[in-house]
Amino acid sequence: MQACAIDTSILVRLASQQPQDQFTETVTDLQSLAGRYLGIRVLATCMVIGESYITLQHYYGLTKQEARDALTDVLKSGIIAPAAGQRVLDTLQEASKGAGLMDRLIVLDADTHALLPLLTHDKKLAKVTGAKLLKDLVA
Repeated sequence: MQACAIDTSILVRLASQQPQDQFTETVTDLQSLAGRYLGIRVLATCMVIGESYITLQHYYGLTKQEARDALTDVLKSGIIAPAAGQRVLDTLQEASKGAGLMDRLIVLDADTHALLPLLTHDKKLAKVTGAKLLKDLVA
């Protein structure tokens, strides 16, 4: 096993550190996994990062900035890495202006699968590199 992906429940647990006992157990289990499968990469997809962002706000009461910061900390920790690499970390920082994080993750996911341009009706999103207004392509 060279790599595996995590789901939202694991990323939220790591980012929220709640409940504390489950956070500790998750970290211990991930460290055990790394010890058992040397060189394994444990990855979070754009979808999992986006769902975690929403969950941290809705269920844990974090602000958008706090949720982005918590996710950034986990994704830089060395325990979990973003499947789309450094571009996710850049996206987490850029999302404080213009288009939101979810929209930016959608563009990043489309780019990862070589599906650009991403077509949209959203004028803010259309300003993000890789996104285009549908009407501009048919005009």
